[in-house]
Amino acid sequence: MSARTTQYLIGIVFAVLGGWALLAPQSVIDLGVRQEFHSEDFLATFAMACFGAQACLFALVAFTARFTRRTFAAYGFALLPFFVFNYWFYFVVPVLNEVMLLDFFGNFIMLGLCWHGWRVCEE
Repeated sequence: MSARTTQYLIGIVFAVLGGWALLAPQSVIDLGVRQEFHSEDFLATFAMACFGAQACLFALVAFTARFTRRTFAAYGFALLPFFVFNYWFYFVVPVLNEVMLLDFFGNFIMLGLCWHGWRVCEE
């Protein structure tokens, strides 16, 4: 698989999960957050939609830019704190439920894609 295809796959992960958060933010809260932390407050829905909008923005970058080995490496490194976030808010302060493990798996897939892209990229 080429580096270009790899970066498109990274973009797809962002577009799917980000699009869900952007277009149906209350759905993400209802399905992915444990009941005791649910909120229908406008600000919670707004924040989730903002999160989705930023993910969709990065999907656009992944679909249109040309990644280098450095891009794949930097992005893979930048993903690492998100694993801490997923761990913390699933195991330590259990805000997220099993549905939000989709975020963990999405990050894991993207990390693997970054590794692959870094290996196959010809600068």
